[in-house]
Amino acid sequence: MNFYKKDNVLEFTSALFQKLGIEKVLGKLKSIHPRIRNKAMNVFYTIVVSLAFILSLINNNDVSASVSPKEKLDYLLLENSIFSPQELEAQNDLPEEFVDEPNTASIYPQKSVDSIRELLGMVRSEDVIQTVEKDITLSQGDTFIKLLTDQGLSYNDAHDIYLAVKPLYKPESLRAGQVLHISSTIDTQKNALISLDSISLEPKIGQKVIIRKNDDGKYSAQLIKDDLIEEVKSAVGVVDGSLSSAMRNAGVPSRVSANFINIFSYSVDFRRDIKKGDKFEIIYEQYLTPEGKLVKSGNILYAALVLRNDRIALFRYKDKSGNVDYYDEKGFAMKKTLYRKPLAFQAARISSPFGKRKHPIKKRWIIHWGVDYAAPRGTKIYAAGDGVIQTAKYNGGYGNYVKIRHNSEYSTAYGHMNKIAKGIRPGVRVKQGQVIGYVGSTGLSTGPHLHYEIVRNGKRVNPLKIKAAAGENLSGQNLKRFKQEVAEVKSQFRSMFAQASSKKVAKR
Repeated sequence: MNFYKKDNVLEFTSALFQKLGIEKVLGKLKSIHPRIRNKAMNVFYTIVVSLAFILSLINNNDVSASVSPKEKLDYLLLENSIFSPQELEAQNDLPEEFVDEPNTASIYPQKSVDSIRELLGMVRSEDVIQTVEKDITLSQGDTFIKLLTDQGLSYNDAHDIYLAVKPLYKPESLRAGQVLHISSTIDTQKNALISLDSISLEPKIGQKVIIRKNDDGKYSAQLIKDDLIEEVKSAVGVVDGSLSSAMRNAGVPSRVSANFINIFSYSVDFRRDIKKGDKFEIIYEQYLTPEGKLVKSGNILYAALVLRNDRIALFRYKDKSGNVDYYDEKGFAMKKTLYRKPLAFQAARISSPFGKRKHPIKKRWIIHWGVDYAAPRGTKIYAAGDGVIQTAKYNGGYGNYVKIRHNSEYSTAYGHMNKIAKGIRPGVRVKQGQVIGYVGSTGLSTGPHLHYEIVRNGKRVNPLKIKAAAGENLSGQNLKRFKQEVAEVKSQFRSMFAQASSKKVAKR
């Protein structure tokens, strides 16, 4: 058993430790992250065991065949003082004379023996430390901090993570069904959390928030955005029911369809003017992740409606001041009239027209100075054109009431709102299509509807007959640039309707 004698094993191990400076390495291994230490220990342990095995083969000439492998291992452990006699007794019923044998007889440097014992102890401990990756789906009522404390993290540590991520993403925005990916270091023997190393979540498609634990034990958060792909899409379709369903069948996203309808709502009554067989054309932008997931819809570059024999085609243009509007091919403003029906619910019917009528509550004949549109309670009410809020309050029989001055000639008024939109108050400037309130039945009203008035030079006029100028036509350099862009779009859209969409990397 030459190899298993102290003068072989410990001389070799001690020399190896001193030569390689392993005693210094052990000190450094204690201070690094458990996952990294685990990998390093596994590599080192493999090297040491391999060297020992090779040397045992080389020096195995004198090993007695009568000695069992178990006795060889026990003798090696005892002779080299790697484990204490108490540890050996607990393992394999050693002879009692071995148990009380002191270790002080070792003639080898105690520091090297201690290093070996410490190394093997670390290897033993690393066996029970594991990195665990798992996905957690939020349930109804879960909070970000509760989710972390449920993993075994203290409240203070969970709160530190909350503060780290809050500048990039509000954890309160998490909803049931969202998934968090957690990486942690676990003591599998005690089933206890040692360290929560990282958390990742997707607030929305195309974005990822990653929270990591730094070397100093503190948490930091990072927001990563995908490089989005801008795709220019086109669609054409024939109306067979409603315009919305025709656009949906053509693959146009609902948000794009809503914007398309808003663009034309200045002059088209979508309840009465759209007929079976009418057509639409559209060119619009959308943004995708590299995996092809739709992140958001972009601008409508071109929109057209063919209503029997009438064709209305509009092009988007942004001037040097940043103002955006839609114009016909000659540069005339799309917003040439105020909205006829300033509602999100374009199928709203007229429940009471402009003119003389018998009041449903007062029960007498009086002039009705506006048009009433019956619509579900809570339906969004839009500003009929760009302008400044003059009045926003409860106003007697009108109930909740808003009045907008558009220019020196025209104003519009909206009555019986369920509530006025947040931020709408006198002096605030609004854009055409901006939400100013919600349909209700406040004031003298028998049911939810919008009372809509147009005032011209101080006199109320019929909203269904007025054509109020609310936009400016292009001229000069703006008109020249616009026509160049129209020529490019027309050239593009001729080929676009015949072939697949083109793609390019979008600027974030």
